[in-house]
Amino acid sequence: MNKEIIVQKFGGSSVANIERIKNVARRVVATKTKFNHVVVVVSALGDTTDELEAMAFQLSKNPTDREMDMLMSTGEQISCALLAIAIKGLGKNSISFTGGQVGIITDTSHTHARIQKIDAKRIRKALDENKIVIVTGYQGITEENDITTLGRGGSDLTAVALAQTLKANVCEIYTDVDGIYTTDPRIVQEARKIKVITFDEMLEMASLGAQVMQARSIEVAKRFNIPLHVRSSFSKEEGTMIVQDNEKLEEVAVRGVTCNKSEAKITICAVPDKPGAASKIFTWLAKAGINVDTIVQNISHDRQRTDISFTVPDAQFTKALATTKKIAQKIGAGEILDDQEIARVSVVGSGMRSHPGIAAKMFQTLADNKINIDMITTSEISISCIINYKHTDKAVRALHKKFNLGQI
Repeated sequence: MNKEIIVQKFGGSSVANIERIKNVARRVVATKTKFNHVVVVVSALGDTTDELEAMAFQLSKNPTDREMDMLMSTGEQISCALLAIAIKGLGKNSISFTGGQVGIITDTSHTHARIQKIDAKRIRKALDENKIVIVTGYQGITEENDITTLGRGGSDLTAVALAQTLKANVCEIYTDVDGIYTTDPRIVQEARKIKVITFDEMLEMASLGAQVMQARSIEVAKRFNIPLHVRSSFSKEEGTMIVQDNEKLEEVAVRGVTCNKSEAKITICAVPDKPGAASKIFTWLAKAGINVDTIVQNISHDRQRTDISFTVPDAQFTKALATTKKIAQKIGAGEILDDQEIARVSVVGSGMRSHPGIAAKMFQTLADNKINIDMITTSEISISCIINYKHTDKAVRALHKKFNLGQI
């Protein structure tokens, strides 16, 4: 009898303490039947990752990425082993593995490594022995056996990648919320759960600040068409299905409003206005491993100098600023300005393709609330504005109301 393979991922809040680990264990055991194999991916307990990071920065202002991976990967090993112990306590055979032990091979980009291949022989062998397999999320190893991590939210990526490798029938993402919402319910009480959302919409929402799932995991799920079910680990209620297409969704212009309060802006003043200047700047930033998002180049009035502004994640701000100062010296640019008090607010929806006037409506709503727009960026299904950090929640509430998202 061929059994279905179910991959379940449980986030840090789902395994934050002993009682919650027991709850997850009961849920996993209930899933494991004579018809199902179960592979579980777990994050670190509660705030363990943040606590480990804080300890490292108490010892050094700039700890090396390799040692950070060695440190940060330990959190998942704790929750992984504890869950396996809890499941065995319920009478089911279980085994825990690190990412390296199950052959998750990555490149050498410490702290934001990319998965190159997964062997999974040990997982398949354990499943053949009718064991419940528990795998540490967020981590892998290089060909040289150095431990790497996959970036914040990397456990989602581990789960999706394993689902693809094992040809799983279902990939369930368990969190502390019961699905994907039109916006953060902590900011807008009227936020509504979305029953079905496309990969494209979810990818935009995740990359623009929605923290339910890691953007890279959505990219992999979309590429291999792996339907995802995002649901709560604290209830049996149905969550949100993330799927390839849904024609009905195009009837709705805007599906959600997101915000990202973890960005910073850097401006290079008086950049020589000549071909190749921007190319040099962003090539050097890329070589330094800096993830650049919104870019704005001001029009040069004297045709000799121009200003270039761009945003980066807060976590990379210190490194990005130091790198930018070096670049400015090399190309003969002027002073460097920085602003860490910014946030990104975005509206997302595949229906934007066929609904004109969304941008005008968004800009007018912000203007009506006396919120100044610093930078603007768009895609086919999203519009984002960089604004002052202090206006973030106000902007989200206003946009959510303006687009009637509480009525979905």
